[in-house]
Amino acid sequence: QVQLVESGGGLVQAGGSLRLSCAASSGRTNSKYAMAWFRQAPGKERAFVAYISKGGSITAAADSVKGRFTISRDNAKNAVYLQMNSLKSEDTANYYCAAKESNSYTNASSMYDYWGQGTQVTVSS
Repeated sequence: QVQLVESGGGLVQAGGSLRLSCAASSGRTNSKYAMAWFRQAPGKERAFVAYISKGGSITAAADSVKGRFTISRDNAKNAVYLQMNSLKSEDTANYYCAAKESNSYTNASSMYDYWGQGTQVTVSS
């Protein structure tokens, strides 16, 4: 089992940037899991943001964030990152890190086995 802890959220003006981090702690190294970021705004369902494979060679992102958000990982540090640029008010949400043991890409939240508690991102217009 892996524990995930997100950090880096906060309040930022529209057009600004934030970098979210997800630290994984478990008896197994972070490279054993494919990772993803999801987000949930008030009154809305949890939505897929980005995915990265175990080795980091394959990534995917939701259309709404392509060209603005970049997912990356550092397996030596057991960490996954989400660089968010050109932030918009509609990016305001609680952002969650998720992990799964299967390496295949999926944007379905039900397919992820482990979740962090989330970090709040608020973008002011």
